[in-house]
Amino acid sequence: MLNRRHLRVKVLQTIYAYHQSEDKNVNNFEKSLLKSVDQVYEMYIWVLALLSEVGDYTLTDAEGRANKHLPTEKDLNTNTRLANNTFIELLRQNEQYIDSAKKYKVDAVFDRELIRSIFQILKPSPEYIAYLESEDRSLKAEKDIVKFIFKKIILKSPAIEQVFEERFMNWATDKDVLQALLAKTLKNFNSEDPEKNQLAALCPNWDDDKEFIIDLFRLTTRHGEDYQKYISGKTKNWEADRIALIDTLLMRMAITELLNFSSIPVKVTINEYIEISKEFSTPKSNSFINGILDKILIELQKEGKIRKFGRGLIG
Repeated sequence: MLNRRHLRVKVLQTIYAYHQSEDKNVNNFEKSLLKSVDQVYEMYIWVLALLSEVGDYTLTDAEGRANKHLPTEKDLNTNTRLANNTFIELLRQNEQYIDSAKKYKVDAVFDRELIRSIFQILKPSPEYIAYLESEDRSLKAEKDIVKFIFKKIILKSPAIEQVFEERFMNWATDKDVLQALLAKTLKNFNSEDPEKNQLAALCPNWDDDKEFIIDLFRLTTRHGEDYQKYISGKTKNWEADRIALIDTLLMRMAITELLNFSSIPVKVTINEYIEISKEFSTPKSNSFINGILDKILIELQKEGKIRKFGRGLIG
């Protein structure tokens, strides 16, 4: 699921795009920010649809084998258990999934050759053969093979990666969220009554998280130049072009949080942006950002501008 760090990254990406664009219509970028979050859920629905398509392909494969010129006994009696996989059947009957699949128009999204290539990797695998031969029809066993297809084939297939990268610009950074969503879905589907199973929620509390990312984006863009003065005052010995743009934007976002988000502890804010810099900026950025933010924090505290409420929020 999307946690606050993932959401901060979404805001960073949007602020970066805003900074690079000649279009300074904040409303356009707010819509883009919300769309980037929604696309994570869309990607999740696509993957569920892909798993369903792979299950269906077992019937196509069985029909093709049976229609050979000289089919063998094995060809005529192909095991198509995956087509009726309990988890996949429950998914197909799930109203949330049905509505989301319609919303994102996942029908016929995937090329049949792509589905075939996934099945061709799956078919000879020891895990799939064991699944077909096993008499275990428990929901856990059914979910285990789905988990294998997702983690060991879909996530590791260059062809699938290309398809998703072409459709979802942030595929590379959102894959971790996707894995968490699918893991949560497998956990949630614990009843053979379709009405009792729930898809994973994108965020634990979307109303609060939506307000957080919109405010973080608005305040950082609105007061960016004012907050830059704090950064410039602590980087006088640095030439401006030597400071990575991502580092500057991360520090502006951190200052925004320190000054405007009274319920977020100071340590959480600073640690979050240091961790984000490790993934999205230069190798030395985390120590640089840490040092500058520490100095800025001291200045803001002396000016009495850090107002945090609740036990442990100031330190």
